[in-house]
Amino acid sequence: MSISIIIIIVTCLISYTALNNYDQLDKLTMQPYMVKNHREYYRFITSGFVHADYSHLIFNMLTLFFFGPHVESIFVELFGLKLIYPLYYLLGIIVSDIPSYIKHRNSSHYASLGASGAISAVLFTFILMHPWASIGVFFVIKMPAVIYGVLFLFLSAYLSRKGGDNINHDAHFWGAVFGFLAPLLFMPELWRGFLYQILNH
Repeated sequence: MSISIIIIIVTCLISYTALNNYDQLDKLTMQPYMVKNHREYYRFITSGFVHADYSHLIFNMLTLFFFGPHVESIFVELFGLKLIYPLYYLLGIIVSDIPSYIKHRNSSHYASLGASGAISAVLFTFILMHPWASIGVFFVIKMPAVIYGVLFLFLSAYLSRKGGDNINHDAHFWGAVFGFLAPLLFMPELWRGFLYQILNH
């Protein structure tokens, strides 16, 4: 069984129990104010395993199901260790939460949740490795992965500035940036492979 499938199972179990227990959901969400004032640093991780509703959960887990195992195999091929992938996934959750923490650390009413930051990281690692692969937007409209990636970043940045929709677009944006840059930090030569694919398509 792949690590991605294990993550999906664990996330579904935790999300399901939290959706049926508001106190548990409240304790696991990312609440910057609680992190700053009560040192509840665990929220940087647990927030990635709970979701606002079942549609939120299903969409994230379907995306992980389609792209996670492939990215997992890439990490094993590049680094030779299965442990790298789950660490990378957890870092995706943490890194994508940091901008929200900085922006909202003095707001006692702010909370966010979901695996979207880590999912964005997984997706953008896939885009780094396969920029011209076909990606289905909402699993229907297909476009090249690199085009999808550019649109995703611009839309996330725009919606973050606009605000008002109760979606943590900062997590989407910075999770994506992390997913693209993190492999390059360890293997800078991947950049040449990416550019080669872009220029010689």
